[in-house]
Amino acid sequence: MPSRHFVFDAYGTLFDVHSAALRHKDALGPAWDRLSQLWRTKHLEYTWIYAQTGRHTTFRRLAELSLDYAIADVGGIPAGLREKLLADYHTLAAYPEVAEVLGALESNGAKLAILTNGDPDLIEAAVTSAGLMGLFEALITVHEAGIFKPSMKVYKLASDRFGAAPADISFYSSNRWDVAGAKVFGFRAVWVNRTGAPDEYPDMPADSVIKDLRPLLADAG
Repeated sequence: MPSRHFVFDAYGTLFDVHSAALRHKDALGPAWDRLSQLWRTKHLEYTWIYAQTGRHTTFRRLAELSLDYAIADVGGIPAGLREKLLADYHTLAAYPEVAEVLGALESNGAKLAILTNGDPDLIEAAVTSAGLMGLFEALITVHEAGIFKPSMKVYKLASDRFGAAPADISFYSSNRWDVAGAKVFGFRAVWVNRTGAPDEYPDMPADSVIKDLRPLLADAG
């Protein structure tokens, strides 16, 4: 095993960002999937723009702005659903294998952390609702750096927290741009390609590609 330090992105990697809209798919109607995809895409885009312009804000605020954009794009949604979708963003469902894999790693002595764009209370709520609290050495959020990923300042937070060289940390993300940033910083960067997406950023390659977290069970012994 290349490392005993495992750092995980949260949204899209451990937690299904589309689970909030899925819970309300009947009320949202046929456009629920388009709305959810737009919500996620615009949310990420906003983090990049705010990072590049030096205008840091909360992840929650950008979730609100991006949802409003998605709602407008699909032509509106029934009254009351906007508030329910935002509330459910606190308790996104974890992917099926997450609890087993993280529990096995932690039981075998690995040091685990989350490194996320999310606000401290948002990620704590998601981890708690998924029954994962107690598995992590740290829940590291970008508010400590005052800028969103993929700023190198954010990845340095994890290296500093563990007191470990970047090369001694394995970083896992479903977001290919996040993997590229982690690779440039010096982490062993693993792309959790849950959707079978084509590769990007060939000059910043992932060290390995996995479909979900189950291959880590071999590391847990």
